[in-house]
Amino acid sequence: MNNAANIGSLLRISDALGVEELIFCGENLQLSKRMKKTSRSTEKYVSHKVESDILQVVTSLKAKRYFIIALEITDSSTSLDDFTLNTNQPIALIIGNENIGVSEDILKLADEIVHIKMFGENTSMNVVQATSITLYELTKQLQN
Repeated sequence: MNNAANIGSLLRISDALGVEELIFCGENLQLSKRMKKTSRSTEKYVSHKVESDILQVVTSLKAKRYFIIALEITDSSTSLDDFTLNTNQPIALIIGNENIGVSEDILKLADEIVHIKMFGENTSMNVVQATSITLYELTKQLQN
């Protein structure tokens, strides 16, 4: 993800929903002036870092016993409406690039793959909106 507005918005929603850390993966990722404006200063206190290799990051999280949830529509993904979070492990939510989604290599490492049920003609939504919906549902389940 290299869209400054999306990066800033992810920092804001992460703050609002208590995400412990954001790891942005990719090349040429810049935490720019526009990102700072969109983040409303949350970049100052929401823990975040940039890594170049997502496969290495997810493999490391798996080794640390994180429960990996990928947000992607696949033939075998579970609707977020039907998903029940049932783990005591720390959780990592993997969101993909808005254009290409979550790679097949990462999906193979996921413990669960979830998608948001959509009712219109389009089968995609903005990555921040999708992340917000998913984080809200996961947070709700963790509170119970």
